[in-house]
Formats: sequence, structure tokens, C-alpha cells
Amino acid sequence: MNNSDTRSVPNTLFFRLFQTGNVLQRQVQKEMGISTVQWAVLGALSRERYEGGISFFELTEYLFVSRQSLDGVLKRMERDNHVLRVPHPDDGRARLVQLTDTGRTFWDSLQERIQTFYQQALKGFSFDDSVSLLHYLNKLQGDMAAISLGSEQQDDEAQ
Repeated sequence: MNNSDTRSVPNTLFFRLFQTGNVLQRQVQKEMGISTVQWAVLGALSRERYEGGISFFELTEYLFVSRQSLDGVLKRMERDNHVLRVPHPDDGRARLVQLTDTGRTFWDSLQERIQTFYQQALKGFSFDDSVSLLHYLNKLQGDMAAISLGSEQQDDEAQ
């Protein structure tokens, strides 16, 4: 494998991830009528561990989204009565994001379409393929979260 090949594979891989994310956003909007961030918020808040709500900060960390992006999405979801921001019982400055009854009903109404979406998106994958892809995406996510170009550039300059 020459130097051009070793640079081409990572470039193609990250470009495919970019394209895949864009296709996901487009198809979710088209087929579900919501954004991928709204889908993720509804999914997170419907989890049993977040029945009492989750802090805004924890939700940004859980979803890996910016505060500005999440705030805009939550404002739209509040307008649609899918979520509610309430005072945090232990921290007067913080707010908890909670799923409303209307939001839960909406989330429940999407479940059949979500399962069909998953089936169609993964139709070319065996169960083992899906598990392997999940494993590799988890590894990639962890490695990407640890990227620190600043310290590497300083190390290169010191040599």
C-alpha cells in the first residue's frame, strides 16, 4: 500500500460518515417529519432513567450536541408541547428537561415507523454485521473524543 492509498482510505471513510449523517438527517425529516436531534431527544427522554427529567447540560453531553443547537430544538419541542423545562430540585440555576404526556404519545406513535426505518436501513446487514458496525462506531467515537491536535503539534515541533 503506498502513501496515497493510506491517506485515501481515512479520507473516504470520514467523507462516507459525513454523507451517511446527511442521508440520515434527510430521510428522518422526510419519513418522520422531525429532525434527527428531535428524534434523539425524544428517544433519550423516553428512557426509564430519565423519567424525572435530565439536566440541559447532561442532555448536551449525552447527545453530543452544542448548547445552541439543543436550545433551538427544545424551544420548538416546547412549542409543540413535547417537552417541558422545569426547575432542578437540587440546583436553582439548572433546569430539567422532561418529556410531556403529549411528547410520550407522539414518541409512542412513531415506534412502528422507526422499526420499519431501522429494518429498511439495515436490510443489507446481518445481525452480526450490525453488532460489528456498532462495535467499530463505538471505537471510532471514543478515539475521536480523545483527539487533541494541539498537543501533537507541539510534540512534532519539539522534535
